[in-house]
Amino acid sequence: MGQEGIDRVSTSKQHNPKTPIKMKQLERLLAEKLLKISAIKLQPEIPFTWASGWKSPIYTDNRLTLSYPEIRTLIKVELTRLVAENFPEADAIAGVATGAIAQGALVADELGLPYAYVRSTPKDHGLENLIEGNLKPGQKVVVVEDLISTGSSSLKAVEAIKNAGCTVVGMIAIFTYGFPVAEEAFEKAGVQLYTLSNYPAMLETALEIGYIKPEDLETLHEWRDDPANWRV
Repeated sequence: MGQEGIDRVSTSKQHNPKTPIKMKQLERLLAEKLLKISAIKLQPEIPFTWASGWKSPIYTDNRLTLSYPEIRTLIKVELTRLVAENFPEADAIAGVATGAIAQGALVADELGLPYAYVRSTPKDHGLENLIEGNLKPGQKVVVVEDLISTGSSSLKAVEAIKNAGCTVVGMIAIFTYGFPVAEEAFEKAGVQLYTLSNYPAMLETALEIGYIKPEDLETLHEWRDDPANWRV
């Protein structure tokens, strides 16, 4: 990231989380903050290698937001709004391990609702729980995620909650890459998904603040269109 980009991000006007923001404005505001703290990193010329083996010009770790009170609060307030506006019938919140455990707890606390989190695999000792916490059959649950990539792990959590006798009324997340495969998977599963920011809004913001160059956009769009087969 060039110095000009750093300066422009660092001097951005702070947002009062109590003030409602229009969705498009929020998408770009949050993207800027995620870039600023390196929760999102872009390296079109020196790609990362994901755990799946995919090569990628982007790496996202939204757990970093927990170390920044202003950003943590913004995310908590806006995720809470998503629940209140889109899933008012919810009577429990569930986070997805590990990235959304803390954010899910913050949202549940703000709403005064019961909370649990879903492991990626059952614990290998003790009670061998897959769900940590006490979700009761019949509860209407909103699932909280930090990041949507292919949607596979997110929808596995949904399935675990359904198997516990609950109804999943929807999912909220901080950021999505917007892969077609994920959109198809959520549609097939019948799960409504709302996110605070997304890949197109992040690219627009990254270009505006000087984080990337105009010539980087083609590479970044090509990756998003076919991440499994993308190569530099």
